[in-house]
Amino acid sequence: MMKKNILLIATGGTIASQKSEHGLAPLICAEEILSYIPDVYQICNPAAVQLCNIDSTNMEPKHWKMIVQAIHENYEKYDGFVIAHGTDTMAYTAAALSYMVQNSKKPIVITGAQKSIDLEITDAKTNLLDSFYYAADGKSQGVQIVFGGKVIAGTRAKKIRSKSYNAFDSIDFPFLAMIQDTRIMRYIPAVPYEEPVAFYEEMNDNIFLLKLIPGISPKGLRFLFEQYDAIIVESFGVGGIPASISDIFYELHDTYPEKIIVLATQVAHEGSDMTVYEVGNKIKRECKFLESYDMTLEAVIAKIMWMLGNQGCRKDILEQVFYKKINYDLIFEVMDERE
Repeated sequence: MMKKNILLIATGGTIASQKSEHGLAPLICAEEILSYIPDVYQICNPAAVQLCNIDSTNMEPKHWKMIVQAIHENYEKYDGFVIAHGTDTMAYTAAALSYMVQNSKKPIVITGAQKSIDLEITDAKTNLLDSFYYAADGKSQGVQIVFGGKVIAGTRAKKIRSKSYNAFDSIDFPFLAMIQDTRIMRYIPAVPYEEPVAFYEEMNDNIFLLKLIPGISPKGLRFLFEQYDAIIVESFGVGGIPASISDIFYELHDTYPEKIIVLATQVAHEGSDMTVYEVGNKIKRECKFLESYDMTLEAVIAKIMWMLGNQGCRKDILEQVFYKKINYDLIFEVMDERE
């Protein structure tokens, strides 16, 4: 069997970091990364490209666009793609790519490490080799994170530990697969895509994440509605708007009907359900907004950016798109409780 051609797209992160005067910084280039895993040549025919070399704290939508452009330009040349990325914003990038590259029959694997690849004790080499194994497997497709032996759908990943090797988990959704000693154990069979691959390069990042705290003040809320195209409210528990800001929230909702409002939750697991308590049920019935349900916050943010950048601005259309399931991002069956 002929070996697959896999392109490594390096963006920096801890995996490519070395000590500098002020702490760890990404300094190792793409070709050098490959030199640390010589076994990769037994798996596939690898090639490498260096897009940027940044700490993932500095990852922005413009970098997502660079990654998508690199995949698009090389899509016919390669059988799969491995993206080396920092862990801190990896879940955001995985979610963003899930919307920016849809229906890809070729796997797009994002990975990184908690320790630099040039260290004697590191998770970088295992994560990279696992990613190449997965990308070179004929059953792999779409966008996913491979990390710590886990394969996680791009819209379901969340970094849950800041230092440990098992840094990522799949939120309210099974792992797609596990990788152990080069063996890929698939838990969810891939459903072949019926539509051709679609690339989207525009992301509207004029959105604001409002995290509720006890006793939150209404100061500044009017400014947010004036300045931003979308506001994601990270509420408590299953969701609701506290009394301290409810009056002005109702007022601004009516004043700016064109604004996209999304109610999400600060709780990692089990999602939102604003019909449960009065603080959520009342506003759910009287205001027009979107609800995150079981979507991760990273997926919500990336999906709103993608929607506003590519799907026009009609709110009825945006609502339909938001509740369309893409790469396992939404499992909850959405019904309109106002009916």
